Amino acid sequence: MRDGIAALTELPVARFYLNTLVFVGCSVLAQLCTCTTAAYAFARLRFPGRDRVFAAVLALLTVPTIVLLVPRFLMIDALGWVDTYAGLLSTELVSVWGIVLLRQFFLGLPRDLEDAARLDGAGEWTIFWRVALPLSRPALATFAVLVFAEQWRSFLWPLVIMRSPERQVVEVGLAQLHDVYHGNWPFEMAVAAAAALPMLVLYAVTQKWVIQGIQWTGVSWTGEAKARRTDA
Repeated sequence: MRDGIAALTELPVARFYLNTLVFVGCSVLAQLCTCTTAAYAFARLRFPGRDRVFAAVLALLTVPTIVLLVPRFLMIDALGWVDTYAGLLSTELVSVWGIVLLRQFFLGLPRDLEDAARLDGAGEWTIFWRVALPLSRPALATFAVLVFAEQWRSFLWPLVIMRSPERQVVEVGLAQLHDVYHGNWPFEMAVAAAAALPMLVLYAVTQKWVIQGIQWTGVSWTGEAKARRTDA
């Protein structure tokens, strides 16, 4: 017990938590906004070259993240955003796999609801905001939890872009603790348990939504062929 308290007071763990919560919260909100709008456009709107553009977006999933590390850093350095929250967040505003995930869910939504809304005079934005999004709550909850988990465990990009110790996130703080104590496992396990606690609480609270979102997203794959035939 004493080792755990000492470990949590040796480094600014509370500051690491605050930095991580800000980083994760902004990333989740930004990706929900960008991915839902892009996914809805690819799933429901008709515009020239839609399938080709989506294929190009899908091809981005084959690019390893490590390949983009140096170009990202050079871009952020040119903007003068190194060691700033803007530099940390600017590369996490859009998720390609999130667009693909949510697009599959939107494809499974019945078009009869959209047609009924259009008969009532609703435009595309009204249909998206008042029809599609309310029906997509399980998928949005699943996506938000997955983004939260991914960003909470983020290590490489915060390590590269941040310089100040007081601006580091939890995962980088754990690495610093390892350097300080050189294998003092009680100290490290105490901080690691504290870092994992928010994820355990999040999964316990959102387990129902996550299961529903995965089920609906899986079912929506079968609706893609039908949607293609309707759009043709």
